[in-house]
Amino acid sequence: MSENPLAPQRLRFPSDPSALEARIWPASATRTDDGELAVGGVSASDLVLQYGTPLYVVDERDVQSRAVRVRNAFTEAFERIGTRAHVYYAGKAFLTTHVAAWMAEADLRLDVCTGGELAVALAGGADPAMLGFHGNDKSDAEIARAVEVGVGTIVLDSHEEVRRVARAAAEAGIVQRVRIRINSGVHASTHDYLATAREDQKFGIPLSEAVDAAEAVRAEPSLAFVGLHSHIGSQIFDESGFREAARRLMDVHATLVASGPVPELNLGGGWGIDYTEADSAFEPEDVADALATIVAEACAERDIPVPEVAVEPGRYIVGPPGITLYRVGTIKPVTLPDDQTGVPGVSATRTYVSVDGGMSDNVRPALYGADYTARLVRTSDAPAVLTRVVGKHCESGDVVVNDEYLPGDVQRGDLLAVAATGAYCWSLASNYNHVGRPPVVAVADGAARILVRGESIDDLLARDTGVAPVPGTGR
Repeated sequence: MSENPLAPQRLRFPSDPSALEARIWPASATRTDDGELAVGGVSASDLVLQYGTPLYVVDERDVQSRAVRVRNAFTEAFERIGTRAHVYYAGKAFLTTHVAAWMAEADLRLDVCTGGELAVALAGGADPAMLGFHGNDKSDAEIARAVEVGVGTIVLDSHEEVRRVARAAAEAGIVQRVRIRINSGVHASTHDYLATAREDQKFGIPLSEAVDAAEAVRAEPSLAFVGLHSHIGSQIFDESGFREAARRLMDVHATLVASGPVPELNLGGGWGIDYTEADSAFEPEDVADALATIVAEACAERDIPVPEVAVEPGRYIVGPPGITLYRVGTIKPVTLPDDQTGVPGVSATRTYVSVDGGMSDNVRPALYGADYTARLVRTSDAPAVLTRVVGKHCESGDVVVNDEYLPGDVQRGDLLAVAATGAYCWSLASNYNHVGRPPVVAVADGAARILVRGESIDDLLARDTGVAPVPGTGR
C-alpha cells in the first residue's frame, strides 16, 4: 500500500497503524499482550463493558505528574532570576471537583471564569485565596460571590469592571486584589478563534490604556492593584508571540513601577500540545526558561525589580492524559475521481468510519478545524487505508478525526480510541440531537472510577416541562 493522494501532507503513511506515539497518548497507554489498548492498567474493553461508549478516559497519574512538572519547571526557572512563580491551572480546559482537588494536591492555583466554575472549584475544596477569576462579562452576582468567598485575585477585563468590582468590595468591607487584563495586540500563530490578543477583540484593555486603567484601580480604596495580565491565545507553537507579549507588558509594567508597587506579572498560558505526529510542542521547562530569561533581561534593561510571575497552563496538563473511546458503526468507502484527487488519471478512496459520538462530545474539529490521532483498540496486520472518522449527528461538519490511516479491516463493532481529548472536549460538550453527554472516568493503578456520570435519556427529559413535573405548579 502507499500514501493516498487525498491525505494531507502532514499525515505520513504508517509502517504500523496500531503504534502509539508516546507524546500524543497518555503516559500509561500501552498495548496488552494480546494487543489491546490499556490506560492506567485498565483495558479499553473492560472500561467499555462497565461504562459504555462514548467514554472519556483520564489518566489520573499523568494529569498529576504534568501538574507537578509544570510547577517545578516554573519554580526553578524563576528562582534562578531571584523571584517566585505562581502556576494557575486554567480550569476551562477541564474542571471537575476531583480535578480541582488534584491541582490543590500539586500545589497549583486555579483559574476560573464563570460562577459555575467557581462553584465547582469550591466544591472540590479549592482554597478561595488561591483562585483567579477571569471573564469578559462578569455579572454583578458573579463578582459579589467572588468577593464574598475571598477569591484571591479578580482579573479586570474592562474599564467599567474597575468601578463594579470596587463597589462590590466596598460593600463587603474588604480590599480586593485585582489584575488588569491587557490586550497586547500580539497576533499569535493559531486559529482565529483561539487568538485572544488581536486588536479587534472582546478581551482586555488596549495596551495604550493600561496606565490609565491601573491608576483608576489605585484610586479605589477597596482595590489593591496586583499587576498586569496577558493571554495571547491557545494551542500556540511559535514562541515569538510569547516573547513579544512579555516585552510589551514589561514596558507598561516599568512605567507603573515608577508610580507605585506592581508586585506581579501574569503572562498567561496557551502553549500547544501534540495532537498528531506533525505537531511539535514546547516542553514546560523550555517555556519556563524562555519566559524567565525575557523577564530578567527586561527588568535589567529598565533597572526595575523582578516581579513575581504567574502563568496559566491548562491544555498541557489535561490534554494528552485524556482519550475518548467510541464504538464503530457504519463504514462507507467513498471513491473520488481524478479531478478531485489532484492526480491526473488516479482516483482515490477515503473510508468514512462512523462512531457513536461526534460533535456533541468533541466539537473542536468543527469549531477550530482541529486535527486528532485515532487508533483501533485492537491491533491488526491489515494494510492501512485513509479514513475520516465521523460522528452520528446531522451535520456534514460532524467530523471527529479528519484524516487518519487505520487498518483496512476496520469493521462495525470495533472500538476506536481518539487521543489527546482531555482538554476542551468535555468542557465544550453539548446535547445536540438530544444525545447525552458521556461519562468521564479516571484510571490509575489498574482501577477506574467515575468523575462525572453520563447522561441518560431520563436526564434529557427531566428538564422538559412537557413530561416532567413543574416545580411549584402541582403538576
